Amino acid sequence: MTARDAISLTRGVDNGNVSTEIEGGAHLLEVLPRLLDSPGHMLRVSSEGDLAGGVIDETSLLEAMIHQIAPRYDCCVIEMECAAADFSASHIARAVEDSDVHLVDMLTNPGEAGRIRITLRVRCEDPVATVHSLERYGYEVSASYGGNGAASSAAFERWLAVQTLINV
Repeated sequence: MTARDAISLTRGVDNGNVSTEIEGGAHLLEVLPRLLDSPGHMLRVSSEGDLAGGVIDETSLLEAMIHQIAPRYDCCVIEMECAAADFSASHIARAVEDSDVHLVDMLTNPGEAGRIRITLRVRCEDPVATVHSLERYGYEVSASYGGNGAASSAAFERWLAVQTLINV
């Protein structure tokens, strides 16, 4: 999705507060930092120096970015982090798929002390088995959302205790 796709339908081109310009073919990931640095948080969209007929503001950029995230109501979210040297998208995907779950989205951002924060969206009712799989692969899971949460976690812990008793 490009800057041209994020043009505001409510703001006019001749707004005097818009002094920063961006190429209409720029990807939305390029638009975001430019928008935050621009005065008034607005960008004029151009096409090879000519005005392409629009302005991007915070609302129109947010609406455009929302269209890139498919709504899913059958997913859980898992937040984790690792050292930058240990980050491997294929390794994480393998850990997720080892728990018989499908990886829907993976977002990364820099953390503190050279670490990477990773947010996963996985298709499942309860993220507990996936969290345990990621921890077996050496990832530090900080939070998980979706499913029954604490109730499912307690049930999983009880199930592990029963398995331990059966194996004795």
